Amino acid sequence: MAEITAAAVKDLREKSGAGMMDCKKALTEAAGDTDAAMDWLRAKGLAAAAKKSSRTAAEGLVGVEVSGTKGAAVEVNSETDFVAKNVQFQTFVRDVVSVALEMGDDLDTIKATSLGEKTVEETLVTNIATIGENQAVRRAKRLEVSAGAVVPYIHNAQAPGLGKIGVLVALESEAGADVLEPLGKQIAMHIAAAFPLALSADGIDPAIVEREAAIAKEKNADKIAGKPPEVAEKIIRGPVDKFLRENALLTQAFVMDGKTPVQDVIAAAAKAAGAAIVLKDYVRFQLGEGIEKEVSDFAAEVAAASGVPAKV
Repeated sequence: MAEITAAAVKDLREKSGAGMMDCKKALTEAAGDTDAAMDWLRAKGLAAAAKKSSRTAAEGLVGVEVSGTKGAAVEVNSETDFVAKNVQFQTFVRDVVSVALEMGDDLDTIKATSLGEKTVEETLVTNIATIGENQAVRRAKRLEVSAGAVVPYIHNAQAPGLGKIGVLVALESEAGADVLEPLGKQIAMHIAAAFPLALSADGIDPAIVEREAAIAKEKNADKIAGKPPEVAEKIIRGPVDKFLRENALLTQAFVMDGKTPVQDVIAAAAKAAGAAIVLKDYVRFQLGEGIEKEVSDFAAEVAAASGVPAKV
């Protein structure tokens, strides 16, 4: 039997896009012949993943899971919303969340972690081939507190723990679950609706703040014309400070009443519970956020496939 080298497996993997274990098995079946191994992978439908990998995956599912005082959220993408209803895909997303919960949120570590006989990455490649769409583990985040609770929330849930928007809220406190769970759920629902940019104003990207300052300067050009620099700065600073208040979670108006800052809601809950409550961190993953989706002309695609010109 021909020796199957790591270099041969790597070469076949790069050519086929199939998983490492599948490539090793293909080379074994083909007695080390790369071309025959490629044919074996194609026959099994495993080499198809390479062609699909260039297609935009902006649909899929966000998954969340909590265990004890830690929680994890992940986003796994697919090309179409139909795949989100696929049990195989949903199971994979849940498995990836469980891995993130245990291993942390580094994507390379997650992809290299074993799921039975295959790693997460190898399982993903197999899923691409069998389901027939490009898929990707896009991002993950784990939160943990030393004491308190990490509270999950899924908006528009498609299955338990899976949906279009996933939120985790990390509350550090000695207060009981009877206080932290409902408080965390309300804050998570607020986060899903209000889309804060950061926990506090200090955490908002400086580039975003600079852009808002430039917009305020342009909008108030008439007001600051001829004014001393310190006066002009105050005029510009007003809209920027308003932007920061409205986009930092702790200072946003709570969606439940439309006026109370979130930090005051937490303070009131802490006072009632007789224990300090600190909103340590949060995660908000919205499916496809930031992905540039391809816009296609379905009629033109059908016409091209059939050879019949589309009507104009």
